[in-house]
Amino acid sequence: MSYKPNNKKHYNKSNRQNHKKRATKGFQPKNERFESSEISLHDSEQPDFIYGRHAVLAALEKNQKINKLFVQEALSNPEITTILALAKQNRIQVQNVPKTKLNDLTDNAVHQGVVLSIAAFEYAELDDLFEIAEKREEQPFFMILDGIEDPFNLGSILRSADATGVHGIIIPKRRSVSLTSTVAKTSTGAIEHVPVVRVTNITQTIDELKKRGVWIFGTDMNGTDYRRWKTDCPLAVVIGNEGKGISRLVKDSVDEMVTIPMTGHVQSLNAGVASALMMYEVYRGRHNL
Repeated sequence: MSYKPNNKKHYNKSNRQNHKKRATKGFQPKNERFESSEISLHDSEQPDFIYGRHAVLAALEKNQKINKLFVQEALSNPEITTILALAKQNRIQVQNVPKTKLNDLTDNAVHQGVVLSIAAFEYAELDDLFEIAEKREEQPFFMILDGIEDPFNLGSILRSADATGVHGIIIPKRRSVSLTSTVAKTSTGAIEHVPVVRVTNITQTIDELKKRGVWIFGTDMNGTDYRRWKTDCPLAVVIGNEGKGISRLVKDSVDEMVTIPMTGHVQSLNAGVASALMMYEVYRGRHNL
């Protein structure tokens, strides 16, 4: 069934009338390292750190490129025991250090006594996201973050994306938060499972997605109620900047605006919360009881 938007301003029937066939048509993966269930997000150019027990466990279980594990001296509990066992299994060097050393490595963040020194975070390619959707035999489902600046929001969005089966996240190279240790900690390991693509121009990327059969939806106070949203098509959801919202050029490129209805006194939602609601609505629409 072909999708017919309520707002036809940007609708081009000739481009996307057969979206199920076109979504992955002519796809040639550029990067064979990315598998749907085994996505490496690191390279060896610059060191970075992952901290917090959940994030460290996820990185160890994925057997990423890890340089060293730092563990707080005299710290012992079942989670630490599991972490040490995985480090030994993966032949990772372990160093016991004072808590002050871990504080220095993480700029006094909540590290829970464990810090991994890893290679710098690496980004996926757009083709990798289509490959994941194709391998899962699902309609492509992407999130486009137009200028999200708060690393805690990005970490939260990654966590929700992993829970709802999003095939990947797209962010701009400029005026946007990148993948950092804070993002990794906030995602509680989801950063190891959800690929992130960083692009030079969001608008041009949207145009490319449209040519490949993907429908673009934005979030706005004056859009279609998201409870009437049809999600049985290849789609990408745009979430705007925390303060400014979706930029004008990007807003002009979307196919339809979708609204999350609110009855409270504050007519706005945190970017992470709005993203989670949109992602779960897509999940609900695609996984009926």
